[in-house]
Amino acid sequence: MNDVYLSIGTNMGERLENLQHAMTFLKDIEGIEVAHISSVYETAAVGYTDQADFLNIAVHIKTALSSSEMLNICQSVEQELGRVRKFRWGPRIIDLDILLYNHENIETESLIVPHPRMYERAFVLVPLVEITPVPVGEQLQRAHDLCQQLNCADEGVTLWLESKKLVMLQSVNL
Repeated sequence: MNDVYLSIGTNMGERLENLQHAMTFLKDIEGIEVAHISSVYETAAVGYTDQADFLNIAVHIKTALSSSEMLNICQSVEQELGRVRKFRWGPRIIDLDILLYNHENIETESLIVPHPRMYERAFVLVPLVEITPVPVGEQLQRAHDLCQQLNCADEGVTLWLESKKLVMLQSVNL
């Protein structure tokens, strides 16, 4: 089984529902087992800042699917939920990014893993570190080290909903 780590974010509409819908789509796909879901964190937008704050989570998936198959699934979930790409770093109803795929370094025309900006973004590192309390491999160890060095708690990432409450909400709403 492959270990895949995703970052999922949203800043349009009913943000929590958007995250829940994305998780429902992922859980319903044959060959995907959701192993861990982080708490929900709220952060200000990065890049283009004249937009609403984001809700972000990290998700650990176990799957036999290839990295390109996972990319296709992430993009299909975005399409299902109505994502429209108007401009870079603009508002979005949902955004699914592959952060890590096993311990591999992947560079194709459509996919770069580890995600090229994950180590620069506290809103990615905080939820990722939460679901990997014991970092396995160089990439997760680097994420943990950077989060400590940056003092990610002071980087504008606010706990919005604990993972236990998110799981309870999902079981009620599914």
